[in-house]
Amino acid sequence: MSRALVTGGSGAIGRAIARALAAEGHHVYVHGRSGRTSEVAGEIQAAGGTAEAVCFDITDAAQTAAALAGVLAAGPIQILINNAGIHDDAVMPGMRPEQWASVIDVSLNGFFNVTQPLLLPMIRTRWGRIINISSVTAVMGNRGQANYAAAKAGLHGAARSLSLEVASRGITVNTVAPGIIASPATDTLFPKEALVKMVPMQRAGQPEEVADLVAFLASKRAGYISGQMISINGGMA
Repeated sequence: MSRALVTGGSGAIGRAIARALAAEGHHVYVHGRSGRTSEVAGEIQAAGGTAEAVCFDITDAAQTAAALAGVLAAGPIQILINNAGIHDDAVMPGMRPEQWASVIDVSLNGFFNVTQPLLLPMIRTRWGRIINISSVTAVMGNRGQANYAAAKAGLHGAARSLSLEVASRGITVNTVAPGIIASPATDTLFPKEALVKMVPMQRAGQPEEVADLVAFLASKRAGYISGQMISINGGMA
């Protein structure tokens, strides 16, 4: 049984990914900064899977290293889903420095803080899957989201470079870029009439559709796919 870590595992996409990986037979560590991760782990256990909740701040390198040392004490993580991310939107002329820094901090510094300590244990197993969750915003851009677009586009650059470094060790590194995915937040922001105009398929995607793609990339069946950004956006871009 491979062991998987999903950061940001309490949100709509993270929860669906955690469930999908558990359904594939992996032991899933559901990461977050709140008690909601325990709910997700409980749901997985109730469905017959195995999961644990882990809580730490991925922007705090020391705290992350300590938490991951505890996880690694039980064995290497071979599947890593870097899903954690935040929004703090403002048009660039009115964006405060802390808005830029905080969004970059979670997506990019968080990516490094989580991924780097897991690499050598993963490399020693000579098998692994690292999947970063980006966004259609990284591909198309979006008004008021220069910080978010920069952070999510940066993930693909990091993934592409890392994929070259670990390819010979049987480890793949890919990026998934979702479009508008159904959640309480997007349901409010994007009513049906807006989706019809914005999305060629005229609907929001479902978290489970993203999770199915991630579960495939995390499987042995995707062993020859690496260094790629794969969009799942209903034809937006």
